[in-house]
Amino acid sequence: MTSNNSLTVYTELAGFRLIVLANQLGCSSAISRELHERFIDGLDAAIDRVRIIMDLERKVLAGDEFAAFQLEGEIEIFGRFTINLLDEIDIDYDTHEYRLDEGPWMSALAVDNTGVDIDYPELVPLTDEELGSLAPVMRGIVRQTGIAIHARRFIGAEPDLLQPIQDTQDRLG
Repeated sequence: MTSNNSLTVYTELAGFRLIVLANQLGCSSAISRELHERFIDGLDAAIDRVRIIMDLERKVLAGDEFAAFQLEGEIEIFGRFTINLLDEIDIDYDTHEYRLDEGPWMSALAVDNTGVDIDYPELVPLTDEELGSLAPVMRGIVRQTGIAIHARRFIGAEPDLLQPIQDTQDRLG
């Protein structure tokens, strides 16, 4: 990412942030407000990353060799940057555990007299209708900046009904 590119990305992200802030005024539901708030938080984080990159670029131009290594790392991190608007899932396939939204780890194993069943919840993307006014903004950000944006919800698992691994282990042992 060159200095001109950083400034362009910064300007685009700031503009999209203003659009999301303006759209937030028209939210009619709690979920829509939550999506907008999370989107704004994600854009703020992306803008902060670009600011760090621009600062490091200035240091490199001033002759700071260590800043060059930092800049390389920051550019790599920014290349993998993702904005998650709703649910996230982490799966550990070795232990057959998963966690929802950075919560406690839960077992995907179910055992009964018919055998062992491994059932992980799935994430499905929200439709354009569910996203409302955010859908075109999200597409614009992906197209212009390359930042990945995920707006997915769980199916196949009810977080309220699931028990964390530690709770199960405490009861058994």
